[in-house]
Amino acid sequence: MTLPEASQLVIQAGALGKGGEVFVLDMGKPVKVLDVARDLIFLSGFVPDEDMEIKIVGLRPGEKLFEELLTKQEKSNGLEDTEHKKIFIAQVEEVDRERLEKDIRELEVLVKEMDMEGIVRKLQEVVPSYQPNRGMLK
Repeated sequence: MTLPEASQLVIQAGALGKGGEVFVLDMGKPVKVLDVARDLIFLSGFVPDEDMEIKIVGLRPGEKLFEELLTKQEKSNGLEDTEHKKIFIAQVEEVDRERLEKDIRELEVLVKEMDMEGIVRKLQEVVPSYQPNRGMLK
């Protein structure tokens, strides 16, 4: 999917919104960064791996191999179709606003104290599906 196509999909989702929905967009097949790098080298007039080396450096702190659009719980709740074949509405649970605001205040204190372990612990409490990157606490 091209950037203009993706942008148009986001705009169309906004037009479908009535308020409070969480939209899930079908962006098509994932693209490997390595394939993009090879294409860019080739389109620049070079031969990948001959004229230009591609270095694979691995994950850096905070990076992920893939992005989960929905938690397991949200997936089990299902997606609602819309009039657009590539736009869906996630069935999410209501959030207790007072509880969330309290949790955010507690996180702010932990951030000011620079308590990384406390921050991760609190995030896991608030978002049970949260899994920190292993390198994050080093």
